[in-house]
Amino acid sequence: MKILITGICGFVGSTLAKAIRNAHPEWELVGIDNLSRTGSWLNRPSLERELGVQLFIGDIRVQTDVDVLPRCDWVIDAAANASVLAGVDGKTSARQLVEYNLLGTVNLLEYCKRHGSGFILLSTSRVYSIPALSGLEMKVLEGAAGKDSRSANRYVPDPDQEFPAGLSERGLSESYSTLPPVSLYGSTKVASEQLALEYGLTYDFPVWINRCGVMAGAGQFGHPAQGIFAFWIHAFREGKPLKYIGFDGMGRQVRDCLHPRDLLSVVEKQIQTGEPGNGIPAVMNFAGGCDNSMSLAELSAWCRERFPGSASWEPASSPEVRKFDLAWVVLDTSLAAKALGWQPTTSLPEILEEIASFADERPDWLSVAG
Repeated sequence: MKILITGICGFVGSTLAKAIRNAHPEWELVGIDNLSRTGSWLNRPSLERELGVQLFIGDIRVQTDVDVLPRCDWVIDAAANASVLAGVDGKTSARQLVEYNLLGTVNLLEYCKRHGSGFILLSTSRVYSIPALSGLEMKVLEGAAGKDSRSANRYVPDPDQEFPAGLSERGLSESYSTLPPVSLYGSTKVASEQLALEYGLTYDFPVWINRCGVMAGAGQFGHPAQGIFAFWIHAFREGKPLKYIGFDGMGRQVRDCLHPRDLLSVVEKQIQTGEPGNGIPAVMNFAGGCDNSMSLAELSAWCRERFPGSASWEPASSPEVRKFDLAWVVLDTSLAAKALGWQPTTSLPEILEEIASFADERPDWLSVAG
């Protein structure tokens, strides 16, 4: 088995490569990365020397860079600009976003068409339509003991409201709308999903779409618009300024959390199965779900307990809601549980402690990772 992983020097790509190598030492691993993400080059030595990855420094937006890649049985597409604010944050243009997330996918699909390779797209929870989600009636849950004895301080959907189709207290299911607006970032991923499925049907190669929740773990290049859990923990550890942005300015907005190594069993099953069908759909959610979700306020409380020197520190507050911000984004993974018997195996406390231990070892990580 020969696997190509795009964006392999990034957090998700490199974590998956390590998990695959540990589970399948006989598989050949090929990777491509343009090293554009600050800090991504730090993963290059271990990928090449320790994992034996055949690594190409190239850009999937450039067809000639993709053309030189050897034929592989499967492509795992982990390359993307993963910020929901991309194209509107003044740091990246809309065209850059589209070229990274859509044109790059087209080049990879042409590769799969040419070689008959299977394609696994790592997509996102942000493909889901914003209006009904932002219009959910929320209530504040605080004071009661949460899972793992954590004190609750978060938004939760009011259970007495009428939920839109595909949305419940368990989260967003695959049947929830993906109609615009979903953000420029989300739209590039929706378009990539549709193109991937059409290419697979037209040119007869297997395609799987894995819609993932927020990824987190040790070594992630923490960024407030992407790796929020890692960014928050490292910033607390380093005493960097933090801010609750939007809604009531109290940090009660909620996201679920997934360690990318928990995608290994998904990838294994999809490769083993080959084509979607027989009760296994092509598009599924993979995320931490409600049990592995947390608000920023709850994360701050966890950090104050984990790093005693920060016990009296409180993030600043800015109640203004930014474009595309949402109070509650949790994915319902019931379909993956039913079709694959899948559930995340790395708990949220384990993920947080893994990041914190890494932060203790690398106290300057935010400056290294940009």
